[in-house]
Amino acid sequence: MIDLHCHLLPGIDDGAVDQATALKMARIAVADGITMTACTPHIYPGLYENTGPGIIADVRALEERLHAAGVALQLTFGADTHLVPEIFDGLRSGRIPTLNGTRYFLLEPPHHVAPPHLADNCFALITAGYVPIITHPERLTWIGEHYPLFQELARSGIWMQITSGSVTGRFGPDARYWAERMLDEGIVHLLATDAHGVKNRPPLLAEGCRAAEQWLGAEEALRLVQERPQAVIDDSAPERVCAPPGVAGDRPRRSARRGAFWKRFFSRRS
Repeated sequence: MIDLHCHLLPGIDDGAVDQATALKMARIAVADGITMTACTPHIYPGLYENTGPGIIADVRALEERLHAAGVALQLTFGADTHLVPEIFDGLRSGRIPTLNGTRYFLLEPPHHVAPPHLADNCFALITAGYVPIITHPERLTWIGEHYPLFQELARSGIWMQITSGSVTGRFGPDARYWAERMLDEGIVHLLATDAHGVKNRPPLLAEGCRAAEQWLGAEEALRLVQERPQAVIDDSAPERVCAPPGVAGDRPRRSARRGAFWKRFFSRRS
């Protein structure tokens, strides 16, 4: 499995606090079956002033530490970046790194406020040659009021990445509800850990893959953690990558757990 979203680099954002924590997280990832992790610290002007060259240097240094410790985890680089006016220049210059230097990059919307013109900006980024990957939309507090926007984005070339722990309930019932709904509708491209530590948010991907399999079947669930992440690493053109069923226009699979989904749907409104 390949994890494209992990805050593994020590001491540069709210992820791993030190090298010992980063090493423990890497060991957990390997034990979980993860073979490659993208180190994707936040880039948030005024709070986390990370840059592409600095992130890449830190990844290379962590690779050496993992190798010396005998931890067989491949690393690559990226960033969890916000939609700011400087994003276009930042991507072009490399100040904001894309995933493994490809056309794909992680775009983190504000958690509590819907940003204006999100769709227009995402489409402009596609026109500029990039593929935005929206991170953890299921965990945004405003998704309920704007859910059709995410359906439109997913079916218009913007990729959706949900968090493994959301599907298993680690982030609470609301995040689980939206994660399951997006899976059921077939508009999820990727599954990632968004790991920040060892205890509260560990790098566990297999449990989310197993949970997603109940909604999508084994083949599509594997695409979430292997086939599409590998396509990102390889910089494959998105039109050459097998799209999720709801994006490709296929009729979404009617999962065996659909009854449980609707039970939670109505319980949230009671």
